[in-house]
Amino acid sequence: MKRRTPITQYCHERIRQLIKNPSLCIDATAGTGKDTVFLASLAGANGRVIAMDIQETAVEQTRNRLIKEHLSDRAEVVLDTHAHMDAYADEGSVSLIMFNLGYLPGGDHHLATKAETTIEALKKGLTLLCEGGMISLLIYSGGDSGFDEKEQVLQWLKELPDDQYTVLVEAFYNKPNHPPLPVYIIKNETV
Repeated sequence: MKRRTPITQYCHERIRQLIKNPSLCIDATAGTGKDTVFLASLAGANGRVIAMDIQETAVEQTRNRLIKEHLSDRAEVVLDTHAHMDAYADEGSVSLIMFNLGYLPGGDHHLATKAETTIEALKKGLTLLCEGGMISLLIYSGGDSGFDEKEQVLQWLKELPDDQYTVLVEAFYNKPNHPPLPVYIIKNETV
């Protein structure tokens, strides 16, 4: 029997292909800290990561995972909404921002990301990106976690000016039960 590559692992590899030498990264939905650890490793010893989440449990899990992986010196973990990310970084200073939409794995499904705050955070994220920088979204939907958010975010993305941003939407087409949808928004470089 062949082993399937986990979707998050695929997305991490895709990010490695699309972004080189990130210096400042934001994990906009820290969750259990897996993406924060990935970003801290990707940014390297000279890079910096800001991880944020609105749930104390997520902040604690992320801090503990960073300590376990000996990466806590590269990341600042804050209890705050991603809609406030502009309070933690300057305009044009961020290389990579990651979002995993939905709810905390193993957590309360009623505490999930919502279209309004996600789109607000994405707008702020675009101003924080440096040229060539990228926002990565993994949009979970289905069941109890937000077809509405998925549709609103995709509609908003469709309206981004193509001379400023390249939006790549991928799909795990043969996966059952509404698999997450990876999206990459790259801020075009000025020529």
